[in-house]
Amino acid sequence: MRILFIGDIVGRSGRTALSSRLPGLITEWKLDLVVVNGENAAGGFGITEAIYNEFIDAGADAVTLGNHSWDQREALVFIERAPRLIRPLNYPAGTPGRGAAMIEAKNGARALVINAMARIFMDPLDDPFAAIDRELAACPLGEGADAIVVDFHGEATSEKQAMGCFCDGRASLVVGTHTHVPTADHRILPARTAFISDVGMTGDFDSVIGMNKDEPLNRFLRKIATSRFEPASGPATLCGLAVETDAKGLAGKVAPVRLGGGLEEARPGFWP
Repeated sequence: MRILFIGDIVGRSGRTALSSRLPGLITEWKLDLVVVNGENAAGGFGITEAIYNEFIDAGADAVTLGNHSWDQREALVFIERAPRLIRPLNYPAGTPGRGAAMIEAKNGARALVINAMARIFMDPLDDPFAAIDRELAACPLGEGADAIVVDFHGEATSEKQAMGCFCDGRASLVVGTHTHVPTADHRILPARTAFISDVGMTGDFDSVIGMNKDEPLNRFLRKIATSRFEPASGPATLCGLAVETDAKGLAGKVAPVRLGGGLEEARPGFWP
């Protein structure tokens, strides 16, 4: 399978980059599965039903979330009728929505998409390792699913790397999200799970992690909040991770994706 994971969509700039580029990438790269993190899509905070539908219409097969899952209160309701919207698995029992979903890929394959939130410097949710272990045990790669994608939303690189090691050989890819800065450690782990500590954001990099620079600078310099954070509105860089898997669902090729905006371009050389 050819899988593209696209990092945190930030505001209108990020949404524009996704909607303008993704349909062409699906055709050009013959993508089988596209997963998008959308937790910052609505003005930088949360997601709305209209934006979720916009992503699906653009070609996303699943949309994952994170610590901003409920910033738009409507998400608590519409997530129940949005089967491809996936919030962190390790929220307490009774939280609306789902933390994992079996998605039919564009080629008809079965793809299990899991979203979980880390705990270091994050909200103290249930143990993400135990929660993901239960999902992987219930649906083994190559038996219950043709591919398994794990979006691990967290702050600490150490915790995300540990999750990669924990899932190695049991998932097709483990992708870190949340910090909005793409890391350079994309690789295939020893048991052939593709991994990156953070895939980065799809947003304007002339910013502070996607936000207009003035207010973050003011808070760092003066420790006073004078206004809301607002997403930067310049041209966005689409950041992602391209992974090609074999018949067993394990990674054979991995490469970073950076298109447009202010970062150096990167494309998977193994796809035409």
